[in-house]
Amino acid sequence: MGLFRKSKAPADAASVTSKASKTTNNTAQSPPPPNKAMNGHSTFPALSTANIALPPPPDPAQDPAAYLRSIHAVRERSRIVHEKAKCNNLTHFDVDPTKFGETAAYIVSIIKRDFAPNYQAIPPHGRWQHFDVGGRQRIDQLLMSWPSKIDAQERARRLLDLFLVSVLLDAGAGTQWSYKSKESGKTYRRSEGLAVASLEMFKAGYFSGDSTEPYQVNAAGLNRLSVNQLAIGLQVSEANPLAGMEGRADLLANLGEALRNTEYFGSTSRPGNMLDYLLSHPSTQASSVPIIMIPTLWNVLVDSLASIWPASRTQVNGISLGDAWPCSSMPSAPRAQPWENIVPFHKLTQWLCYSLMAPMTRLLNVQFVGVELLTGLPEYRNGGLLIDTGLVTLKPADAKRGLDAYRNNATVKGQPCMEVVPLFSTDDDVVVEWRALTIGFLDDLHVEVNRLLHLEGPDKLSLAQMLEAGSWKGGRELAEVSRPNTKQPPIMILSDGTVF
Repeated sequence: MGLFRKSKAPADAASVTSKASKTTNNTAQSPPPPNKAMNGHSTFPALSTANIALPPPPDPAQDPAAYLRSIHAVRERSRIVHEKAKCNNLTHFDVDPTKFGETAAYIVSIIKRDFAPNYQAIPPHGRWQHFDVGGRQRIDQLLMSWPSKIDAQERARRLLDLFLVSVLLDAGAGTQWSYKSKESGKTYRRSEGLAVASLEMFKAGYFSGDSTEPYQVNAAGLNRLSVNQLAIGLQVSEANPLAGMEGRADLLANLGEALRNTEYFGSTSRPGNMLDYLLSHPSTQASSVPIIMIPTLWNVLVDSLASIWPASRTQVNGISLGDAWPCSSMPSAPRAQPWENIVPFHKLTQWLCYSLMAPMTRLLNVQFVGVELLTGLPEYRNGGLLIDTGLVTLKPADAKRGLDAYRNNATVKGQPCMEVVPLFSTDDDVVVEWRALTIGFLDDLHVEVNRLLHLEGPDKLSLAQMLEAGSWKGGRELAEVSRPNTKQPPIMILSDGTVF
């Protein structure tokens, strides 16, 4: 495959493939693909966007902060760590190149199991699927519940309102939290539990400042939402703890202030009003359908939401970078500029991009160009897959440090104390290196998965499709069979509720 130096033939994938052959009732069911009619709104065939030139990234020599906040920097900076990974020259992880083929084969087995031969039915990775957990098409039902006088643009605005808040709440829930749906009585956990909870809160008007208009998110609604009210909505209690609860509440409070930016969010201070900004943006092209550039959507999210992230995050020239962290595997002074040791991830911003595109595409037939700039999400399901398949292994000294941290954390009331795994904080160099190598390996796996599926040209799976049907789902399933009591990833993250 040419990915590794001194690589050996890939091992038989059967041992990994056999680990996870069943999905749980918490696994999200896939909605119709984006080019299929939804809720009475017709769609157009995909347009050719090959001749649309994307803007270049900011020049890091002139404005390193702007560069590190750009989508381009995520893949470019992570590639430095990935190159070291391919040489097995990382600080905290050992890499076994013989496991690469096995990992790709496992992803392929999951995709074939759920979608063969109709691979084009795989939706791109996004929040929409989490709402539909258990096969119940909750977003379609929500759309159908609104009167016909609500036009397509307002429907899209409402879904953007919902999806943005739901994504911001979608940091790791921990191993103990669950949510019992008030509508179905069924219990859900993790990302799907947070999705169903946020949807039911949205319908109940938790995020709206106008009791006569519950189906919206606005600044007034978020500003009046207390930590206690959020906890009630999410069913959090001493017996049902949610990791990073305070961090999530702070994030929503900060979002309430950010929504007062009328340039992006209009006079009604709603996330959904970014639709009007995007459609009227000079870079948006009007053909038979609107064509929006991913860098335009990215800049809206990065610029308008910059103030919501904790102030303690990495800064360059006094500018907070959000989800970006120093990494020992990156170039460092004196040979490099101070900013060059930082690797940006912007995971929640990328998750927002993937998720917010769906309502605009499905309801308004908006096309997006530059989607290939987005990367695989550097989080514990995708990264956990690499560890559970044996492709990467934590080095002994770091494993010992992480295990000691887990045991110390287990003495805290309410913290997990079984199926011991290494524990690290979000800003630990181990976690930063792990996330960076995950981005690079997901790109490599994307190429290999398409090769193994014999998909070429327009039939190739996009990276977002592989994430949805393969790596994210596969990472979760391996965690479930490897650690059946907690279902936690092979490395536990001490989350503040604002990153994972």
